[in-house]
Amino acid sequence: MSRIGRMPITVPAGVTVTVDGQAVNVKGPKGELSLNVKAPIEVALEDGTLTVTRPDDERASRSLHGLTRTLISNQITGVTEGYSKGLEIVGTGYRVQAKGESLEFALGYSHSITFDPPQGISFEVEGNTKVTVRGIDKQAVGEVAANIRKLRKPEPYKGKGVRYAGEVVRRKAGKSGK
Repeated sequence: MSRIGRMPITVPAGVTVTVDGQAVNVKGPKGELSLNVKAPIEVALEDGTLTVTRPDDERASRSLHGLTRTLISNQITGVTEGYSKGLEIVGTGYRVQAKGESLEFALGYSHSITFDPPQGISFEVEGNTKVTVRGIDKQAVGEVAANIRKLRKPEPYKGKGVRYAGEVVRRKAGKSGK
């Protein structure tokens, strides 16, 4: 039995969860999220706790059991606390500034790059080298942060580029190899 999948999910105060067949809707103070549960997995709501069950021990059912429980738990966390991912910009002349809702990056190219946020995502700029991506959907926050990092990945010789907050970039020796 999946150790993660069989753990019940407690629904905190201020969050309403509705289970309608295979559709699970989570509504909280920060917003609303929905999830369509795959066919063999069943979700039940009883006395403020959600339980995720599987009908058999087939390989597909076992793999979806813990995943479904974690996705629902992440949605509940998202509508109560939200998620954030920090990014740092390292390099001479590399900077970011907020232009309304979007961000404008100077990353050593001949042009500046404008990055518009998708729906449900907001940016917070500290100074001109730190950006925080915020939202209620964990997957969307991670994907937007990865797309920003992809604009100029940290290179291994000088370490210049956009990196996650706290990310350690493995450095290489240059031509001399010293």
